Parts: sequence; C-alpha cells; structure tokens
Amino acid sequence: MKKQTPLLSTFSLILFLLAACAPKQIQLPDEFVKKAVSATLTALPAPTQSAPPTALPAPTAFSLAGLFCEYQFCIGHPLDVAFFDVSAKQSSAPPNTYSQGILAGLNGKLFIQLIWQLSPGSSNPQFLFDAILNDAVDVAAKNSSVFLVRGMNVVYDDISSTATSTLPYGGGGAWTCGDRVFAWKVYTPQAENARPLFDAALDRFICE
Repeated sequence: MKKQTPLLSTFSLILFLLAACAPKQIQLPDEFVKKAVSATLTALPAPTQSAPPTALPAPTAFSLAGLFCEYQFCIGHPLDVAFFDVSAKQSSAPPNTYSQGILAGLNGKLFIQLIWQLSPGSSNPQFLFDAILNDAVDVAAKNSSVFLVRGMNVVYDDISSTATSTLPYGGGGAWTCGDRVFAWKVYTPQAENARPLFDAALDRFICE
C-alpha cells in the first residue's frame, strides 16, 4: 500500500504552489486556488487497514467556541480545529493578506478550509464556491441555497467527498463582505453536521 504523504510535506507542497503560482495581481485565479486546495487535501488521514463494520454513531455536536480574527475579519471554528495560516509555513511564500489567503484546520473528525480574495466586481460569490471544491474528490449536491445574512450575499450547498473514507460528507459556502469574497468548506463524518457548522461559523463572521 502506498504510504501517505506526511502532513508537513503536504504543507510544503502548498507553499511551493503559492510561491510558484501567485500572480502579480492581487486577485487569486481560480486555477491557483484549486491547486492549493487540492494539495491541502492530501493531508487528510486515511485508515491503514479496513476496520470491522460498526454501528453508526449518534450525531456529533461540534462547538464553534473558537474564534479566528486576522486580516480584518473574524470567523468561528471548533476549539480543537484551530485554523493555521498555510502561507505562513514558509517565509519565502507569499503571505496571507487582506486581499487574499488560505487557511485550513484538521483533526480526526473534521477538515475545514477557508479562502478569500478581492471581489472581481460581482456580488455573486458562486465562483469562489466552485473554486474551493476539488473536482477530483468533491461532488456538490446541486441543491444550493442562496440567501442574505446581515447584508451579505451567501450561497451554500452540501457536498460528498472521496478525499478520505473517514470524512465522506460535508458542505461548502461562499459569501461577499465589502470588497472581498470568502469561501468555506468542511468534511465531516456525518452529513447532518455540515450545515450547522457553516451557519455557526458565519454567525460569528464579521469583516471590516
């Protein structure tokens, strides 16, 4: 069986992509975002051997008591899945800024990713939702919700993923705030966890 790529090696790959692909312009191109997101996904844990069938566990309640505040925005996250700044892992990589960035958080029960960039002039955040999905492993349910939250245009859809067998469900959303667009994605062990996590994260979201 092929050995899994170590987490630190994956982060190095992400940083290489950031350094190699970052454009002169401030806006993140969709292809660059997809490559960085794809590289991050290889850090997801996978079981080394098949586990015997077990009864399905009761839904897990995740508390978004944590709060990430940087780059002139704040967003909620579970206490045990704190965001790390992907770009900050290597000083030679373009750092996260107000204009663009990639954050990720991971434990055995959740994988969360957040990206942002300057708005290209459209109030529709769908393009960044599409960018944060990985075509190789993510499938959107195509049952998206479009709504307003405190004046922000928001889209959300459930997703399924084959990135790891332990986290096959998830959801993603994107929204506009001021002159920026944000996109968020989660992988979870249970389908019913994704939307409450997104709503709770967005509930605590503010930007300047």
